[in-house]
Amino acid sequence: MSDRFARHLARVRTPLLLAGLAVAFSARFHGFGWVGTVMIVVGLVLIVLPAGAVRRRPPVEVDAPVRGRWVAVNSPADKVPSHGTHEFGQAYAIDLVHQPDPAADRGTVRRWPPARRPETFPSFGRPILSPADAVVVRAVDGQRDHWSRDSWPGLVYLFVVEGIVRGVGAAVSPRFLLGNHLILDLGDGVYAALAHLRRGSLRVRPGQRVRAGEQVAECGNSGNSSEPHLHFQLMDGPRPMVAAGLPFAFAFQADGTEHYGVPKGAQPFTTGPLAPDPAAAGTRS
Repeated sequence: MSDRFARHLARVRTPLLLAGLAVAFSARFHGFGWVGTVMIVVGLVLIVLPAGAVRRRPPVEVDAPVRGRWVAVNSPADKVPSHGTHEFGQAYAIDLVHQPDPAADRGTVRRWPPARRPETFPSFGRPILSPADAVVVRAVDGQRDHWSRDSWPGLVYLFVVEGIVRGVGAAVSPRFLLGNHLILDLGDGVYAALAHLRRGSLRVRPGQRVRAGEQVAECGNSGNSSEPHLHFQLMDGPRPMVAAGLPFAFAFQADGTEHYGVPKGAQPFTTGPLAPDPAAAGTRS
């Protein structure tokens, strides 16, 4: 599949799904509910179809949007689309979780407690940096940093209740999924999204120019998030609903080796000079 066709698919798959839902739920007024069902099925297939990604374009070179020791989750180094869906331009998105203490077991799903305050997570409040020289296109703030959903009860609530509500809301605005977020124009038709940011931490406004490595916000737990982390992605347009995800690469260190690309899922890595981290101070020699 050509990259041009993949970009065209990005413009129609989510709108097709939403239009199908509208037709299906209004069938009592027109009697063409089967048309809506077909549109929904086609839209869902296009959203999860692995072949629907932009694959021939070389990765866009960027700076890592974080500093220090982190762990990658849902990485495009493992699969594309990395989050199981092309929806909202996230085919190559990556989630980054701060793990300053190598001895700490981050784990995946906890049994107890059902939820924890975001302030108890190492990621919360960490500086988020611009991945390149850019212009701020959108800066969305004001959503609360909710308690974690990283337990079995929390995940059930996230996917069965909250996820459905946020998915419906995303048809109106991506903020229901991305939470507090920034969209940056990197030039040459490339846009970056930094999502789940801490409420009140955004340091920039639309139209403002930022430099690579400049702090633009702090890591938070707003939007569709199970725990504080940074969701980072590149797209070919400023509107996630109709954008195609783009591959990217940045420099990082892992297993004592310099790398250039994207960290694999569950792979601890460090980027740049280590930022001061009180939680990790006792572990450094």
